[in-house]
Amino acid sequence: MYTLTDLVAPLGLDRWQQADCWPGAVVDGIAHYPSTPPGPLRSPIDGCRHGELLPASVVEVRAAVGCASVAFEAWRNVPAPRRGELVRRIGDAVRARKRALAQLITLETGKIASEAEGEVQEWIDVCDYATGLSRQLHGLTIVSERAQHRLLEQWHPLGVIGVISAFNFPVAVWAWNAMLALVCGNAVVWKPSEKTPLTALAATALVLDVLHDFDDAPAGMVQLAQGDATVGALLAADTHVALVSATGSVGMGRTVARSVAARLGRSLLELGGNNAAIVTPSADLELAARAIVFAAAGTCGQRCTSLRRLFVHEDVAEKLQEKLVTAYQHLSVGDPRLPATLVGPLIDEAALNHMQAALMRAEHEGGHVLIGGGQVRAGGNVPGGGHYVRPALLAMPEQTDIVHQETFAPLLYLMRYTRLDDAIALNNAVSQGLSSAIFTTDLREAGAFIGPAGSDCGLANVNVGTSGAEIGGAFGGEKNTGGGRESGSDAWKNYMRRATNTLNDGNALPLAQGVRFG
Repeated sequence: MYTLTDLVAPLGLDRWQQADCWPGAVVDGIAHYPSTPPGPLRSPIDGCRHGELLPASVVEVRAAVGCASVAFEAWRNVPAPRRGELVRRIGDAVRARKRALAQLITLETGKIASEAEGEVQEWIDVCDYATGLSRQLHGLTIVSERAQHRLLEQWHPLGVIGVISAFNFPVAVWAWNAMLALVCGNAVVWKPSEKTPLTALAATALVLDVLHDFDDAPAGMVQLAQGDATVGALLAADTHVALVSATGSVGMGRTVARSVAARLGRSLLELGGNNAAIVTPSADLELAARAIVFAAAGTCGQRCTSLRRLFVHEDVAEKLQEKLVTAYQHLSVGDPRLPATLVGPLIDEAALNHMQAALMRAEHEGGHVLIGGGQVRAGGNVPGGGHYVRPALLAMPEQTDIVHQETFAPLLYLMRYTRLDDAIALNNAVSQGLSSAIFTTDLREAGAFIGPAGSDCGLANVNVGTSGAEIGGAFGGEKNTGGGRESGSDAWKNYMRRATNTLNDGNALPLAQGVRFG
C-alpha cells in the first residue's frame, strides 16, 4: 500500500506544501495561497483526508492568463522542431516518474493501477507523437488562376490555450491538449477538476522542472489555476484566451461554449457519451464479452467512452447474456491499490446516488436487473469511507427515457434487436455521439456500421470496445458530445491559425476572376 506521503517528494509536491495546504494557482512558477476558504481533499478509496486546497482567486486567474500571453509572444518565434525538443524532454521526465504519478492518480480517482499507469503512458505517447509532429506542421502550395502567381497556406501559433479537464483522466486529457499546444507554439493555462488537484500540481511541477532547464522556454508558458466552475468561467470569458478546450459534462460544455461564442472566440468541446455496442449473429461472442465487460465496468464506468447501451441480436442474446452474467460474477471490487482488484470506487457519494436513482428509474420503466447494482460494504479488500458498487447489467424492454441519459457509473442496459438497420437507428437515437462499436464477422455488416448511413458517432469501432482509444487517431464526437477533436490525426490544427498568402513574382498585376479595373 502507498499513501500520499510516499509520493510527495518524488513528484515535487513537497515544494508547495504549506502546513498541509496546497496552492490553488501556480503562476509563473510561483505558488499562490490566497485567502479563499479552503476545500478538503479526500481520496475516493477510503475518504482519507490529504489536506486542503486553496482555490485560485480572480486575481490569480487573470495573472495566469497575463503571464501566459507574454510568454506566447516569445515562444511563437521559437522554431517548431526546437519546441518539439522541449516536449520530448517532458516525455522523458514523465517516463522517469511514471509509477509515482500513476499511484497519485489512483489515490485521487480510485482507478486500478494498470489503468492509472495506462493513463500516464498516454501522456508519454502524446509527447512522442507531438515531437514528431513538430517537423510536420505542413501547409499547402495551391495553384493560382493568374500567371506568375501562387497561393500558400501556412499554419501559425494561435495564442493562449485554456484547458478545462475532468476528474476521470486527470493528466491524459490535459496532455493531449497541452503537448500539442506547446509544439504548435502556444502557451497553456490549465483548470483541472477540483476533484484531482494534486495530480494537476504534480504534472505542473514536472513540466516546470523541464522548462527551467530549457534555454528557449520563456517564463510563464505553462500556468495552473485550480478551483471550481468559477475558474473555468473566467477562462471562457477572457478575450486573451484564444481557444478553450473543455472536457466534461454536456451542461458544462454548453456554458463554456456560450461564453466563448459571445466574444467570438474558439472552443473545442469533448463532452458526454451515451455509448452503444451492437452484437450481431455472426459475432465472436467470447471476444465480444471480454470487450463489453471492460468497456462497461472499467474505471467503474466513469469514462466518457464507457459502454452504456448494448443491442444484441435475438438469436444470440441468451448465450451472450449468460457469458456476461458469469463475467460480472467474477469482477473483483475493492481497493484499487491491490493487484487483484478490477473495479475501484465511484468518485464520490453524488455518483453513487445518481447510479441508484438510475437503477430505480430503469426498473420503473420495465427494466430487470440481471446482476449487480448494489453497494459493496466495507470489509476484506473493500475499505471503509469509499463508495463501492457492483457493476450492474439490466435487461430493458426497449430504449426508454433513462437509457437516453448518460449515468456516469457502471450501468449497462441490454436490449434485443431483429434487424441491423434497427440496431443502428437505436445507436443513433440518443443526443450524444461519442463512441460506438459493432461485433461481427460479416464484412457487409461492418461496412454498413462504419459507413455514411451507419453509426453517427465520432468513434465507430469493429470488434473493439467503445473505450480505450489510441492517441494516433483524433478523439471526440458529434451532437451533444460537442464536435471537438483532440490528440492525433490533424487535431493539431485546432491549436493554430491558418493564413492564406498570395505571392506575385511577375511584373503584371492581373486581377482574379478576370476583373478589369482601369
